[in-house]
Amino acid sequence: MTVRVALIQDSPVFFDLDETVRKVEKLAEKYAAEGCNLIIFPESFIPGYPRGFDFGAVIGSRTQEGRELYAIYHENSLDLQGKHLKRLEKLSEKLGVYLVIGATEKERVNSSLYCSMLYISPKEGLLGVHRKIKPTGTERLVWAEADGRSLVSFDTSVGRLGGLICWENYMPLARMSMYQKGLDIYIAPTADAREQWTATMRHIALEGRCFVLGCNQYFTRSMYPETYKKLVDPSTEEICPGGSLIVSPLGEVIEGPLFGSPGALVADLDLRQVPASRLDFDVNGHYNRKDIFTFEVKGQPETKTEKFKS
Repeated sequence: MTVRVALIQDSPVFFDLDETVRKVEKLAEKYAAEGCNLIIFPESFIPGYPRGFDFGAVIGSRTQEGRELYAIYHENSLDLQGKHLKRLEKLSEKLGVYLVIGATEKERVNSSLYCSMLYISPKEGLLGVHRKIKPTGTERLVWAEADGRSLVSFDTSVGRLGGLICWENYMPLARMSMYQKGLDIYIAPTADAREQWTATMRHIALEGRCFVLGCNQYFTRSMYPETYKKLVDPSTEEICPGGSLIVSPLGEVIEGPLFGSPGALVADLDLRQVPASRLDFDVNGHYNRKDIFTFEVKGQPETKTEKFKS
């Protein structure tokens, strides 16, 4: 079975929920027209990754300006009970494509924000959500932690999908929680634009013997609205140069890494390569010494299978 995937390396309409969803619609329409079955968007594409922002916080003190900025971020984050998710579900259904979208998600009850990855099916709508279990560094100021219930995976018509966000991918046990689900396609939206990220994606592909899709934004200081430019370092124009890439189950880079410009990576993935690659190494099978090691993930759900999976 062959799946055509598109990794979107682009910029949101920063801190504007409605316009960013509109941009997602346009980009999805473009790559669906090119025959893509699965379209991936970067970490916190909706409504933007707040790189360089400190939200007026230092240890022991917060400013009113920082609180007001957080309120704007909260207002433009995605509510899973709101109209914008319904728009994305209708988009997926209309185009007949699967969407995996990085979004900052809000809850109505506790007002906390989460760095999330939404899995949307053209058949069932929202399949589920992975929330980052450990925000990195000062991300913890604005994003809450999730628990094991967020380590989701989905058996779909385009393969078994799952993944982790950004530096969660440096957590060996979090990776193993994904491997034990037998993923065909491991999805890694990120904000990490270092060259070293390429090595990380190749390692995960070799370790998990699955296709790995590393998807990042391309963003410059000029793309910030004028209100926010003063909050980031004026000496750096190219804030996030990208680095998206697609890796085979044997660790070979199929497309990318794409640095220095917006764009998209498109590739046809032959899912038969996944079991073939496990001939000599299967991290969850014949290369797993279950007689020596035990592994438990508290709260991780069973893989969800689409009701209408063909």
